[in-house]
Amino acid sequence: MNYRFQNLLGAPYRGGNAVVVNNTLLVSPVGNRVSVTDLIKSETITLPSQSSSNLRRIAASPDGVFLLAIDENNRCLFINLRRRAVLHRITFKHPVAAAKFSPDGQLIAVAAGKLLQIWRSPGFRKEFFPFELIRTFSDCNDKITSLDWSPDSDYVLAGSKDLTVRLFCLKKSVKYNKPFLFLGHRDVIIGAFFGTDKKTNKVCRVYTVSRDGAIFSWGCSEIDGNGNFDEPVEVISEPESPGTPDQGQGNNVEADSGGTVKKRKNFDGKDGDTLDVEDRFQLHRVKWELIKKDFFMQAPAKLTACDYHRGLDMIVVGFSNGVFGLYQMPDFVCIHLLSISREKITTAVFNDLGNWLTFGCARLGQLLVWEWKSESYILKHQGHYFDVNCLAYSPDSQLLATGADDNKIKVWTVSSGFCFVTFSEHTNAVTALHFMASNHCLLSASLDGTVRAWDLFRYRNFRTFTTPTSKQFVSLASDQSGEVICAGTLDSFEIFVWSMKTGRLLDVLSGHEGPVHGLMFSPSNAILASSSWDKTVRLWDVFEGKGAVETFPHTHDVLTAVYRPDGKQLACSTLDGHIHFWDPIEGLLMYTIEGRRDISGGRLMTDRRSAANSTSGKCFTTLCYSADGSYILAGGNSKFICMYNVADQVLLRRFQITHNLSLDGVLDILNSKNMSESGPLNLIDDDNSDTEEGIDKQVRNKLAYDLPGSMPNHGRPVIRTKCLRIAPTGRSWAAATTEGVLIYSMDESFIFDPTDLDMDVTPEAVDAALKENQTSRALILSLRLNEDGLIKKCIIGVGPADIPAVASSVPVKYIQRLVEALAYLLENSPHLEFILRWCQELCKIHGHSIQQNSRNLLPSLKSLQKAITRLHQDLADTCSSNEYLLRYLCSASDAK
Repeated sequence: MNYRFQNLLGAPYRGGNAVVVNNTLLVSPVGNRVSVTDLIKSETITLPSQSSSNLRRIAASPDGVFLLAIDENNRCLFINLRRRAVLHRITFKHPVAAAKFSPDGQLIAVAAGKLLQIWRSPGFRKEFFPFELIRTFSDCNDKITSLDWSPDSDYVLAGSKDLTVRLFCLKKSVKYNKPFLFLGHRDVIIGAFFGTDKKTNKVCRVYTVSRDGAIFSWGCSEIDGNGNFDEPVEVISEPESPGTPDQGQGNNVEADSGGTVKKRKNFDGKDGDTLDVEDRFQLHRVKWELIKKDFFMQAPAKLTACDYHRGLDMIVVGFSNGVFGLYQMPDFVCIHLLSISREKITTAVFNDLGNWLTFGCARLGQLLVWEWKSESYILKHQGHYFDVNCLAYSPDSQLLATGADDNKIKVWTVSSGFCFVTFSEHTNAVTALHFMASNHCLLSASLDGTVRAWDLFRYRNFRTFTTPTSKQFVSLASDQSGEVICAGTLDSFEIFVWSMKTGRLLDVLSGHEGPVHGLMFSPSNAILASSSWDKTVRLWDVFEGKGAVETFPHTHDVLTAVYRPDGKQLACSTLDGHIHFWDPIEGLLMYTIEGRRDISGGRLMTDRRSAANSTSGKCFTTLCYSADGSYILAGGNSKFICMYNVADQVLLRRFQITHNLSLDGVLDILNSKNMSESGPLNLIDDDNSDTEEGIDKQVRNKLAYDLPGSMPNHGRPVIRTKCLRIAPTGRSWAAATTEGVLIYSMDESFIFDPTDLDMDVTPEAVDAALKENQTSRALILSLRLNEDGLIKKCIIGVGPADIPAVASSVPVKYIQRLVEALAYLLENSPHLEFILRWCQELCKIHGHSIQQNSRNLLPSLKSLQKAITRLHQDLADTCSSNEYLLRYLCSASDAK
């Protein structure tokens, strides 16, 4: 039962900036979480840490160890990216539009509203308040929109909405100086960058980019040998800016009458070196002049994103019409000018080497990685733009199919988190999915009136099932042999039956008086169970054609029905929040779970009642049995997913889907000051601009009005669970929620759960038995201790010739634990033939016991099957490639 969050699939990119870490890791915000994509291994993981709302801005340290994640509520998480753990938290007082680490990783520049704040990076220090504010600049007249550090970490460029760019000096010898202003732009500043000389790595130019596509190139004047200009430079000193701490933050400088500084104190309070007064204001020793100005693209489109690669001296820009351009500086030579979509590009970023470009489009929910030299895509990542409605695990648990309101079906590899195929032939929302037993055929039902069969070898739709008149299908099922396909309708209340081989319509089952939202064949026989909003569950004998065999009446609408894996129990949920368990053979109600209070939680902004009194609308809309049938998962219109013990009808655990306050229904208690006579203040759109930096607010607004039946909360999505599926291995389960597809897996950490423990069963006894070559006794002792590491150690310690004898000595009650260990070793151990011999001998000797106890052993056997199937595929691919390579080498040798 120790399930923990593993990954998030299907969630689209909604906005914010993306960063590339260590040249190959693409880090991007996904809602209130952070997604990390390995562009080399083609793997995607989502960090388990959650922010309080959708992320607005992220920044990574130069070494790729630390990550800043700042949300819409200005709350910041300081994350160890390698450990995937949150180290520190801080809340800024103003909206953060930009944040960036210094090149040495010691400082962090944060654009908090009109203020430029310089913080010392916490690193791994354990302190009461690890964030230390070094300096605050308040010279800007409007919000700061962009930041850039000089290579020596002494200067910061800050572009602002007041159409100016300011150059701030952070030298320790300078306590305060007036910033240099770059003027001349006529629109909001999008980017400002330092350009360096490739030979000396010193700053020699500055590029400033505005939203109207204008770019200004600024160069600095030469300095003579004495460090003086031809014209005298006026040194300006002004009082400290407000917000700068008094103690321990600035420099105490003492100067004599000759103008020479005797001593200075650094930020750490230690004495510094002797400096010349002229060196204190080194910022004003350089005179910046406008060299050239140009426009990236003379078009009505606005420039919305840009990035600069200092090593290659290139700038990439993205526009509001989906066009991006790559320019070689300082000559403004256009290398590429291409269109990737018709929607606004919200982020554009180089990788460290500068050969890959990453673009994000919030309205399409996609991230693209493009290699500009070969003009090819490295990654095209796009989740489901609308809510995911249905899930289906493949029989070997390696694949996961998802269907959504965007009319698309995506098939994901669970281990890597990557989508490898997308089917878009449906013309309306996909409502149900089902994997056939062959593992290579997927069925889908849609509101467009079709049921389609997909070939996962050739990636095509090879069969389409239709009806004489158009219907809307909302449920789907197939028998164990795969010969019969059934689908329930939303409008005509009928169940249609087709032949899989011929595609012909065989029968139409009538009798329900409401939409048929649940269909499932019994795992033990050919009886079909259907649940409907007419308050009944009906059993149908499809092959005999006798119609309804049994009817189970309820007092409320039945929302879904599922069979236990052994087919001897049927569970169904009703509109009153109850789960009813029936014996389908005897036709008797076994027991009922009252789950309304368990699922209650969360209050909508439009609710007039408290969360404690608004449980009347809470109910379970999806159910799923575990692989052994001992517990059941239930989810619905709530932020919770409940896990119940079926035999004892006891709530085992509640999983909270998310803590994202950007969604409706997460908070239990609402602040009454946010309620006005006209309704909640949060629903009043008082934003003057169409877009906000990093997050496009109009995306959610437009989304809500386009969806039929959406709740009147101005596009703020309501948290809920639409579908639950447990993997056949029993080691993980998936939930289709408003946030995306959440994957929970069994925790692999050690859990002490011994069997038949006495004084002689110790790890020392296991090691002693191994040293004495008593491998059978050592294995049994380790199984009694139930310590994972010892079990694997004992398995590896058995000689190949002794495997049959040791396997025959293992008691039947330890077979499940031994099979789980073998499944793990098969995926992670290099001794492939050795582990396969273990599996073979175990099945030969204990085959009868495994068959009798198949229900309890099913999850572990599925895990073993998954490991063997994966290894078989890898070996088949390797052998195939080697075969063609050997043929080529042989033909090449013959040619010579």
